[in-house]
Amino acid sequence: MTEKKKGNAFTDNPLVRAIGVQKIVVVLVLIAMLIFFSAASSAFRQYSTLLSIMDCTYYLAFLGIGVTFCLITGGVDLSIGTGMFCYALVGGYLITQKNMPVIVGIIVTVLCGLLVGTINGLIVSRGGHAPFLATLCTMMIVRGMGAIVTGNASVTWPSSSSPNGWTRKLFKMDMGGTKIPIGFLWVLILAVAMSIFLNKTRPGRYIIAIGSNKEATRLSGVNVAKYQTLAYIISGTFTGLAALAYSSAFQSMIPGGGGGIELNAIGGAIIGGTSMSGGAGTISGTIIGVFLMSVLQTGLPMIGLQANWQQIIIGLVLIIAVYIDVLKNKKLA
Repeated sequence: MTEKKKGNAFTDNPLVRAIGVQKIVVVLVLIAMLIFFSAASSAFRQYSTLLSIMDCTYYLAFLGIGVTFCLITGGVDLSIGTGMFCYALVGGYLITQKNMPVIVGIIVTVLCGLLVGTINGLIVSRGGHAPFLATLCTMMIVRGMGAIVTGNASVTWPSSSSPNGWTRKLFKMDMGGTKIPIGFLWVLILAVAMSIFLNKTRPGRYIIAIGSNKEATRLSGVNVAKYQTLAYIISGTFTGLAALAYSSAFQSMIPGGGGGIELNAIGGAIIGGTSMSGGAGTISGTIIGVFLMSVLQTGLPMIGLQANWQQIIIGLVLIIAVYIDVLKNKKLA
């Protein structure tokens, strides 16, 4: 008689399998980080710190949700960081310098993201360019465009106290002198909607299939170029939404800014379980991952680490996340 192979009681638990081992591990790491930063710095325990963490989470969450679709197809979008700044600059410039209605600035901001996302998608899917190279080129283009449109000047969206400053109240509401971070509701709504889209609709399943096996998906009759382009359109549109979140949380944007932010969003998605090789990923995992990145960004300066050390630690975290993804893919293979 052959001995029955024993499984792992933890990983074989139905609830653990439903949630995902990596998500559970990331949540535990997140809790440990919150405890550590709270113990190491009294400033971290203040309510203002929570507001700072949420301000970072909003725009990183939108960037992360969008780029998750690109990663699942086996691609990537490097233009989202500088793109976010460019679109916010253009929208803010129309409002503050051209005296256009705020709603026009909002629409233009999101449309800029949609347009660049479409261009990225067409270059990758129709032009046959490698996603890394294609989006690196558009990253450089949008960085220059933001400076050209604004005349190389910084732009600040209307403050919350001005009549046109209602966009800031979409993410942070003042109730009796206390600021309430209501932006998490927008993140939650959009995260749930895109999770349903990814897992329960035909386009979402096609996007996953492209990342799993592009050639097999094409041979099965799916228009691969169409759905590959759609992934980048989603990424661009959510970059436009991230631009609104960033401009609502922070005072000003400078031309040429945003470089490196894309790595935090991509890193958050990978930490949350999205595979760099494509075919696997969840929106919920991305939200958890970007929240962890926001806590790191906010907590590290509070324990006295300078910017260079922050980059080193975040880089090491990303190396570990990518290594876990490599091990997971080897195990599946």
